[in-house]
Order: sequence, then structure tokens, then C-alpha cells
Amino acid sequence: MSDHPNVQSVFFRAITDHLDVVKAITVQQELLERIAGDLAHTLATGGKILWCGNGGSAGDSQHLAAEIVGRFRRERKGLASIALTTDTSILTAVANDYGYDAVFARQVEALGQPGDLIVGISTSGNSRNVVAALETARKLNMKTVGFTGEGGGRMATLSDHLFAVPSRDTARIQEAHILVGHMLCDWIELDWLQSSSAHAATATPGATR
Repeated sequence: MSDHPNVQSVFFRAITDHLDVVKAITVQQELLERIAGDLAHTLATGGKILWCGNGGSAGDSQHLAAEIVGRFRRERKGLASIALTTDTSILTAVANDYGYDAVFARQVEALGQPGDLIVGISTSGNSRNVVAALETARKLNMKTVGFTGEGGGRMATLSDHLFAVPSRDTARIQEAHILVGHMLCDWIELDWLQSSSAHAATATPGATR
């Protein structure tokens, strides 16, 4: 009997399943373009992008917010994006006073406004605190985007755009989420730089003294 896990059942299966999921999401390209367009429009019109999720999805929220505030591939100005998963004082205070289901909704209530957009990430689509955040965002006339697994769960009816990975394997869903997240960051950055260049080219030079 081997002292190690079976290579075929761990590595080969993971790679094969990952590639199958990636190929399957290519049919959602038009959806991803619509999501990218709304993200870019939100930033171009002075809004901000909020992110929330639990566990690995919290990590994805922080990762993608950081790419937008900092940079993805190119030099440009910082853009407005906030992960609602990072302030431990807010998270623990709200959880203690109102319950864990309210930790994101309370922040949306405090920080969100019309013209903003929220991305809720949940592999099941049923995380109660993410669902509550989307419900609150809708009341504030914010755009809502859901990143989920197959079916979309409760988030399916709360998302203006739902990116549902066609899988029920948490690891594969999370891998697809971060892949798509990176593509969206790339789009946002290119859109911002192209719009900035076009604006600069059409601006009338001021008088020099």
C-alpha cells in the first residue's frame, strides 16, 4: 500500500476538472462583457465598487479590490473600490450587536449610495450575510453583481448580473471566480486608460503665461 495519495486522483483530476470549468465559462463571455461594462461605468461616473464574501471569497474580495485601488498591469490613478471584509473592529462590533448576518449589509448601508456597485461572492449563492448585503444594496439603488456556483442560490434573484460557475466543487468555483475577477480588472484598467486618453486628446489646451 502506498504511503502517499494517488497522483492521478489529486493532481490530474484537479487539473482536468479545472480546465473543464474554464472551458465551460467561455459561453458566458457576453455576460462578462456586460459586468465589465457596468464596473467600468461605475468608476467612470464617480461611483465605487464594493466587494464581500466569506472565507476564500473574502480573500477574493480583498484581492480584487486591491487590484483596482492599486493597479493590475498598468500605471494609472487609483480607483475607488472597498472590500467589506477587512475591518475587524466593524466586523466584530456589528456581529456582536446585530449578528453575523448583518456584517456586510450594515457597511453597505453606511458606505453605499446610488451609482455604486456591489459584487457579492458566494460559491453556494446562499451565504446569508452576502444575500443581506445585496438586498440592502438594492434598496439603495445600487447595481448588484453575484459570483456564485451552479444555480446561483438565493443570489440569483438579487443580482442584476449573475456569474454562476457551472460546478458544485468549491475549489473549482473559487478558481473560476478569481480568473474572471482578473479579466474584469484588466477590462476596467484598459477602459479607464483609453477613456482618459480620449478625454485628454479632445480637451482644449489652456492659455500659457
